[in-house]
Amino acid sequence: MAVRLLSKVKCLPGIQGVVYASASAAPAQLSDFELQHKTPVIRKQKNIPIAQYGGRHAVTMLPGGGIGPECMGYVREIFKYIGAPIDFELVNIDPNVDNDDDVQYAITTIKRNGVGLKGNIETKSEAAYVTSRNVALRNELDMYAYVLNCKSFPGVNTRHKDIDIVIIRQNTEGEYAMLEHESVRGVIESMKVVTASNSERVARFAFEFAKRNGRKKVTTVHKANIMKLSDGLFLETSRRMAQEYPDIEHNDMIIDNCCMQLVARPHQFDVMLMTNLYGSIVSNVVCGLLGGAGLLSGRNYGDHYAVFEPGTRNTGTAIAGKNIANPIAMINASVDMLEHLGHHYHAGLIRRALDKTINIDRVITPDCGGTASSSEVVDSIIKNIGRC
Repeated sequence: MAVRLLSKVKCLPGIQGVVYASASAAPAQLSDFELQHKTPVIRKQKNIPIAQYGGRHAVTMLPGGGIGPECMGYVREIFKYIGAPIDFELVNIDPNVDNDDDVQYAITTIKRNGVGLKGNIETKSEAAYVTSRNVALRNELDMYAYVLNCKSFPGVNTRHKDIDIVIIRQNTEGEYAMLEHESVRGVIESMKVVTASNSERVARFAFEFAKRNGRKKVTTVHKANIMKLSDGLFLETSRRMAQEYPDIEHNDMIIDNCCMQLVARPHQFDVMLMTNLYGSIVSNVVCGLLGGAGLLSGRNYGDHYAVFEPGTRNTGTAIAGKNIANPIAMINASVDMLEHLGHHYHAGLIRRALDKTINIDRVITPDCGGTASSSEVVDSIIKNIGRC
């Protein structure tokens, strides 16, 4: 009977050719971690979702808090103007609730759509059982690699010119494992988790990225002189991986010295590979060198899903609703998303208009030394799209 019923079920075009493992492939005794990290075939999905309805893609939109909602509004305005073939599924997450229901629904929509565009999501609850929304998204979707392309904008006045660095950050473990406990009263232990499997796949991701994008050097950032086992494993894995890519130079640098070298001599870096917390620190340092938090976009990649967001993970709550927030980072994130989905024509329209707005017309917000409002920047981008 079951066979006859299944034979009558029509397979939707969007899932044809996608192979799912049987339920027997996931024994009930597996923990949530093992299910996530050791049985990836259960969640098998194509890297780029198949477009539906005449080439259109559905994308999960998570505005987040602070300036997120207004910046998402600017993205939708630009997409409407150029006719980008994207349909956004809007999901709002309440930062005040003491449960993860909103986050789980957001995760479900990203799994359905394959791609997300997000602002920074606040987690105001101090309850121990309520996890960071941003960390939960990355961990549960197994988006193990975070990529931040740090390239100077000629139209933004900064101390260092012509910086071109790519930061690749391990995105799901390290200090962000969220494993803490109080061993005795007044003594808190927080676990830093580094695994050989995750270290290897993010290291391979970094070297493959360098190879495919014509990069010449990968620098592994660490603190293995103190954390000899955890950072030592990450460093040793990177060194071993480097042997498989003889055409790419590899060196390593301790995080303390790395931050100083970034401020003093940033041009020595090409691709930088690091664990989670160091990636957060270094990303903010480089964003500061290039003009602040409102310019760069970040990309979260896993084997099955991708989420795009501003490069620095702060909400900008203090300037929300004042029409002075820099919309460039979110717009850049939307361009990265378009390119990931294969809509290169529409991505090129926005990129060229962004370049003219920032670097030629110099229409920029006060955080980058300009005088324009958020809406004036967006209006300039739309006008420049019309001239491209």
